[in-house]
Amino acid sequence: MKLTKERIVAAGMAVFAEVGYQNLSMRQVADRLDTHAGSLYYHVRGKEELLALMADRVCRQAHDAGTEALAALPPAATWQDRVEAQATALRRGIAQHPGGAQLLAESPGVLSTGALSLMERLLRTLLDAGLPADRCGIAADTLLSHVTGFVLQEQNQPAAPPAVTAEQYADLLARFPLVMGASVQHLGQDEKFVRSVRLLCAGFAAPA
Repeated sequence: MKLTKERIVAAGMAVFAEVGYQNLSMRQVADRLDTHAGSLYYHVRGKEELLALMADRVCRQAHDAGTEALAALPPAATWQDRVEAQATALRRGIAQHPGGAQLLAESPGVLSTGALSLMERLLRTLLDAGLPADRCGIAADTLLSHVTGFVLQEQNQPAAPPAVTAEQYADLLARFPLVMGASVQHLGQDEKFVRSVRLLCAGFAAPA
């Protein structure tokens, strides 16, 4: 099969899912494609560019998913609903790729049309809602950073919480009554994410 940039990016995503951000190498990607590493450089200049292309692919897929989510909203949907739809689609899009959040968080600082598309649409949503223009940029950046960080935490959390004996719990409760007590609700990840986005929206709309 002909070697193309798209095939190289797909192979890079597969290798990345297995070995992570730091350990990915062009040689591993070449092995996945059953070719020589030198052949890759006709299409991709090196690991940095490959990582940027991989991050861009994740963003473009998330943008497309966001387009579908927005189209499914009822006509009476509020701007908060539109922000939530975009954030939820982005979270799901990143989470589909093992290590996807780390990829976006650590990818090289280069221009990405996928990331720019996500930011452009979110900015338009906030501006159309009537939010002051001088706060829309930081609001959009904060929301996108929150989504990436949320998924990063999800993807790095252990499969099961640490075991705690009754004696240990009683000691922790005495030392940290707010954290361990009823003050902190123990919600599922989906509910926690939705509530966090709504809190951010409330802050975006609050008077200066």
